[in-house]
Amino acid sequence: MDAARLVALGAAGLGAGFINGVAGGGSLVSFPALLAVGLPALNANVTSTVGIWSGYVGGSAGFAEEISTQKANLRKLAVPTLAGSVAGVVLLLATPASAFSLLAPYLILAACTLFAVQPLVSKHFQLAKRSSTRRPVLLVDVPVFLASTYGSYFGAGLGVLLLGILASVLPDDLKRISGLRSAMSLVINTVAAVAFIVFAPISWAAAGVMAVGSLVGGYLGSLFAKWIPTGVLRVVVIAVGLAAAGKLLA
Repeated sequence: MDAARLVALGAAGLGAGFINGVAGGGSLVSFPALLAVGLPALNANVTSTVGIWSGYVGGSAGFAEEISTQKANLRKLAVPTLAGSVAGVVLLLATPASAFSLLAPYLILAACTLFAVQPLVSKHFQLAKRSSTRRPVLLVDVPVFLASTYGSYFGAGLGVLLLGILASVLPDDLKRISGLRSAMSLVINTVAAVAFIVFAPISWAAAGVMAVGSLVGGYLGSLFAKWIPTGVLRVVVIAVGLAAAGKLLA
Protein backbone atom coordinates (compact mmCIF):
# COMPACT_ATOMS: atom_id res chain seq x y z
CA MET A 1 0.00 0.00 0.00
CA ASP A 2 1.52 3.35 -1.06
CA ALA A 3 2.29 6.27 1.25
CA ALA A 4 -0.59 8.46 0.05
CA ARG A 5 -3.14 5.79 0.92
CA LEU A 6 -1.56 5.20 4.31
CA VAL A 7 -1.72 8.93 5.09
CA ALA A 8 -5.38 9.00 4.04
CA LEU A 9 -6.13 6.02 6.29
CA GLY A 10 -4.33 7.69 9.19
CA ALA A 11 -6.56 10.73 8.73
CA ALA A 12 -9.61 8.46 8.55
CA GLY A 13 -8.52 6.83 11.81
CA LEU A 14 -8.22 10.27 13.43
CA GLY A 15 -11.72 11.18 12.28
CA ALA A 16 -13.19 7.84 13.32
CA GLY A 17 -11.63 8.07 16.78
CA PHE A 18 -12.87 11.63 17.22
CA ILE A 19 -16.43 10.71 16.24
CA ASN A 20 -16.41 7.69 18.55
CA GLY A 21 -15.15 9.90 21.36
CA VAL A 22 -18.00 12.35 20.82
CA ALA A 23 -20.87 9.89 20.47
CA GLY A 24 -20.10 6.85 18.34
CA GLY A 25 -20.34 6.16 14.63
CA GLY A 26 -16.65 6.31 13.75
CA SER A 27 -16.79 3.12 11.67
CA LEU A 28 -18.85 5.11 9.18
CA VAL A 29 -15.57 6.88 8.37
CA SER A 30 -13.00 4.09 8.80
CA PHE A 31 -14.93 1.33 6.99
CA PRO A 32 -15.64 3.36 3.80
CA ALA A 33 -12.03 4.60 3.80
CA LEU A 34 -10.78 1.02 3.75
CA LEU A 35 -13.21 0.14 0.99
CA ALA A 36 -11.96 3.16 -0.97
CA VAL A 37 -8.36 1.88 -0.94
CA GLY A 38 -9.48 -1.44 -2.35
CA LEU A 39 -10.04 -3.80 0.59
CA PRO A 40 -12.88 -6.32 0.26
CA ALA A 41 -15.84 -5.68 2.58
CA LEU A 42 -15.13 -8.41 5.14
CA ASN A 43 -11.42 -7.59 5.27
CA ALA A 44 -12.23 -3.89 5.59
CA ASN A 45 -14.61 -4.58 8.48
CA VAL A 46 -12.16 -6.57 10.59
CA THR A 47 -9.30 -4.20 9.76
CA SER A 48 -11.48 -1.25 10.80
CA THR A 49 -12.31 -2.95 14.10
CA VAL A 50 -8.64 -3.52 14.93
CA GLY A 51 -7.51 -0.16 13.56
CA ILE A 52 -9.90 2.01 15.57
CA TRP A 53 -9.68 0.00 18.81
CA SER A 54 -7.18 2.51 20.15
CA GLY A 55 -9.78 5.24 19.70
CA TYR A 56 -12.00 3.55 22.27
CA VAL A 57 -9.02 3.51 24.62
CA GLY A 58 -8.46 7.22 24.06
CA GLY A 59 -12.16 7.97 24.49
CA SER A 60 -12.34 6.02 27.73
CA ALA A 61 -9.29 7.91 29.01
CA GLY A 62 -11.11 11.15 28.37
CA PHE A 63 -14.12 9.86 30.31
CA ALA A 64 -12.01 8.35 33.12
CA GLU A 65 -13.71 10.35 35.87
CA GLU A 66 -17.22 9.47 34.65
CA ILE A 67 -16.33 5.79 34.19
CA SER A 68 -15.03 5.61 37.77
CA THR A 69 -18.56 6.43 38.98
CA GLN A 70 -20.16 3.67 36.87
CA LYS A 71 -18.43 0.59 38.27
CA ALA A 72 -21.67 -0.85 39.69
CA ASN A 73 -23.47 -0.55 36.34
CA LEU A 74 -20.49 -2.00 34.49
CA ARG A 75 -20.57 -5.06 36.77
CA LYS A 76 -24.33 -5.48 36.29
CA LEU A 77 -24.07 -5.26 32.51
CA ALA A 78 -20.87 -7.30 32.14
CA VAL A 79 -22.57 -10.61 31.29
CA PRO A 80 -24.85 -9.42 28.46
CA THR A 81 -22.07 -7.21 27.10
CA LEU A 82 -19.49 -10.00 26.95
CA ALA A 83 -21.96 -12.64 25.78
CA GLY A 84 -23.21 -10.40 22.97
CA SER A 85 -19.67 -9.51 21.94
CA VAL A 86 -18.73 -13.17 21.59
CA ALA A 87 -21.95 -13.93 19.69
CA GLY A 88 -21.23 -11.17 17.18
CA VAL A 89 -17.70 -12.42 16.58
CA VAL A 90 -18.92 -15.97 15.99
CA LEU A 91 -21.57 -14.71 13.55
CA LEU A 92 -19.04 -12.68 11.59
CA LEU A 93 -16.45 -15.46 11.40
CA ALA A 94 -19.19 -17.87 10.28
CA THR A 95 -20.45 -15.46 7.61
CA PRO A 96 -19.02 -16.12 4.12
CA ALA A 97 -17.22 -13.11 2.67
CA SER A 98 -19.70 -12.98 -0.21
CA ALA A 99 -22.65 -12.89 2.18
CA PHE A 100 -21.09 -10.11 4.24
CA SER A 101 -20.48 -8.10 1.06
CA LEU A 102 -24.21 -8.32 0.34
CA LEU A 103 -25.12 -7.29 3.90
CA ALA A 104 -22.59 -4.48 4.22
CA PRO A 105 -24.49 -1.68 2.44
CA TYR A 106 -27.63 -2.37 4.47
CA LEU A 107 -25.63 -2.41 7.71
CA ILE A 108 -24.17 0.96 6.74
CA LEU A 109 -27.63 2.35 5.97
CA ALA A 110 -28.88 1.12 9.36
CA ALA A 111 -25.90 2.76 11.07
CA CYS A 112 -26.55 6.03 9.21
CA THR A 113 -30.12 5.94 10.47
CA LEU A 114 -28.95 5.43 14.05
CA PHE A 115 -26.51 8.31 13.73
CA ALA A 116 -29.18 10.57 12.24
CA VAL A 117 -31.66 9.99 15.07
CA GLN A 118 -29.14 10.56 17.85
CA PRO A 119 -30.66 13.98 18.74
CA LEU A 120 -33.93 12.17 19.46
CA VAL A 121 -32.01 9.85 21.78
CA SER A 122 -30.72 12.87 23.70
CA LYS A 123 -34.23 14.32 23.90
CA HIS A 124 -35.54 11.02 25.24
CA PHE A 125 -32.78 11.08 27.84
CA GLN A 126 -33.93 14.46 29.08
CA LEU A 127 -37.42 13.03 29.62
CA ALA A 128 -35.98 10.00 31.44
CA LYS A 129 -33.86 12.24 33.62
CA ARG A 130 -36.96 14.04 34.92
CA SER A 131 -38.45 10.73 36.02
CA SER A 132 -37.68 9.64 39.57
CA THR A 133 -38.53 6.02 38.84
CA ARG A 134 -35.60 3.82 37.88
CA ARG A 135 -36.67 0.97 35.63
CA PRO A 136 -35.40 -2.52 36.53
CA VAL A 137 -31.91 -3.13 35.17
CA LEU A 138 -33.04 -6.56 33.87
CA LEU A 139 -35.02 -4.77 31.18
CA VAL A 140 -31.77 -3.59 29.62
CA ASP A 141 -29.98 -6.95 29.50
CA VAL A 142 -31.51 -8.19 26.23
CA PRO A 143 -31.07 -4.86 24.38
CA VAL A 144 -27.46 -4.65 25.62
CA PHE A 145 -26.83 -8.22 24.45
CA LEU A 146 -28.24 -7.44 20.99
CA ALA A 147 -26.32 -4.15 20.76
CA SER A 148 -23.11 -5.91 21.77
CA THR A 149 -23.72 -8.59 19.14
CA TYR A 150 -24.18 -5.91 16.50
CA GLY A 151 -21.15 -4.04 17.81
CA SER A 152 -18.71 -6.91 17.40
CA TYR A 153 -20.30 -8.02 14.11
CA PHE A 154 -20.17 -4.62 12.41
CA GLY A 155 -20.06 -1.82 14.96
CA ALA A 156 -20.93 1.38 13.09
CA GLY A 157 -23.34 3.39 15.22
CA LEU A 158 -22.77 1.20 18.28
CA GLY A 159 -22.23 4.20 20.56
CA VAL A 160 -25.54 5.75 19.48
CA LEU A 161 -27.33 2.46 20.07
CA LEU A 162 -25.84 1.99 23.54
CA LEU A 163 -26.55 5.60 24.47
CA GLY A 164 -30.21 5.14 23.60
CA ILE A 165 -30.51 1.94 25.62
CA LEU A 166 -28.67 3.24 28.67
CA ALA A 167 -30.44 6.60 28.69
CA SER A 168 -33.79 4.80 28.65
CA VAL A 169 -33.12 2.85 31.83
CA LEU A 170 -30.66 4.98 33.78
CA PRO A 171 -32.00 8.48 34.53
CA ASP A 172 -28.54 9.86 35.14
CA ASP A 173 -26.38 12.75 33.98
CA LEU A 174 -25.66 12.57 30.24
CA LYS A 175 -21.92 12.91 30.78
CA ARG A 176 -21.92 9.94 33.17
CA ILE A 177 -24.04 7.93 30.74
CA SER A 178 -21.56 8.78 27.98
CA GLY A 179 -18.74 7.50 30.16
CA LEU A 180 -20.57 4.20 30.68
CA ARG A 181 -21.24 3.99 26.94
CA SER A 182 -17.54 4.59 26.22
CA ALA A 183 -16.40 1.84 28.62
CA MET A 184 -18.88 -0.69 27.23
CA SER A 185 -17.87 0.16 23.66
CA LEU A 186 -14.24 -0.46 24.60
CA VAL A 187 -15.10 -3.89 26.03
CA ILE A 188 -17.11 -4.89 22.94
CA ASN A 189 -14.44 -3.66 20.54
CA THR A 190 -11.68 -5.38 22.54
CA VAL A 191 -13.41 -8.77 22.36
CA ALA A 192 -13.91 -8.35 18.62
CA ALA A 193 -10.38 -7.08 17.95
CA VAL A 194 -8.71 -9.93 19.84
CA ALA A 195 -10.79 -12.53 18.00
CA PHE A 196 -10.14 -10.95 14.61
CA ILE A 197 -6.39 -10.74 15.25
CA VAL A 198 -6.38 -14.48 15.90
CA PHE A 199 -8.87 -15.71 13.31
CA ALA A 200 -9.50 -13.10 10.58
CA PRO A 201 -7.51 -11.60 7.68
CA ILE A 202 -6.29 -8.12 8.63
CA SER A 203 -4.44 -5.53 6.55
CA TRP A 204 -1.83 -4.68 9.18
CA ALA A 205 -0.36 -1.64 7.46
CA ALA A 206 -3.81 -0.04 7.25
CA ALA A 207 -4.73 -1.04 10.80
CA GLY A 208 -1.46 0.34 12.16
CA VAL A 209 -1.78 3.84 10.72
CA MET A 210 -5.44 3.98 11.66
CA ALA A 211 -4.61 3.00 15.23
CA VAL A 212 -2.29 5.97 15.70
CA GLY A 213 -4.81 8.49 14.41
CA SER A 214 -7.70 6.87 16.22
CA LEU A 215 -5.98 7.01 19.62
CA VAL A 216 -5.48 10.77 19.34
CA GLY A 217 -8.94 11.33 17.86
CA GLY A 218 -10.70 9.30 20.55
CA TYR A 219 -9.13 11.28 23.36
CA LEU A 220 -9.83 14.66 21.75
CA GLY A 221 -13.39 13.67 20.88
CA SER A 222 -14.18 12.67 24.47
CA LEU A 223 -12.82 16.00 25.76
CA PHE A 224 -14.90 18.02 23.32
CA ALA A 225 -18.03 15.85 23.55
CA LYS A 226 -19.91 18.29 25.75
CA TRP A 227 -19.54 21.48 23.75
CA ILE A 228 -18.50 20.78 20.16
CA PRO A 229 -21.22 21.63 17.59
CA THR A 230 -22.07 18.24 16.14
CA GLY A 231 -24.60 19.24 13.48
CA VAL A 232 -22.11 19.65 10.63
CA LEU A 233 -20.12 16.63 11.79
CA ARG A 234 -23.30 14.54 11.78
CA VAL A 235 -24.16 15.57 8.21
CA VAL A 236 -20.64 14.80 6.96
CA VAL A 237 -20.55 11.37 8.61
CA ILE A 238 -23.98 10.42 7.26
CA ALA A 239 -22.99 11.61 3.77
CA VAL A 240 -19.85 9.45 3.89
CA GLY A 241 -21.89 6.46 5.01
CA LEU A 242 -24.54 6.93 2.30
CA ALA A 243 -21.83 7.28 -0.35
CA ALA A 244 -20.20 4.05 0.80
CA ALA A 245 -23.53 2.21 0.85
CA GLY A 246 -24.36 3.53 -2.61
CA LYS A 247 -21.01 2.37 -3.97
CA LEU A 248 -21.51 -1.12 -2.57
CA LEU A 249 -25.08 -1.34 -3.89
CA ALA A 250 -23.93 -0.19 -7.30
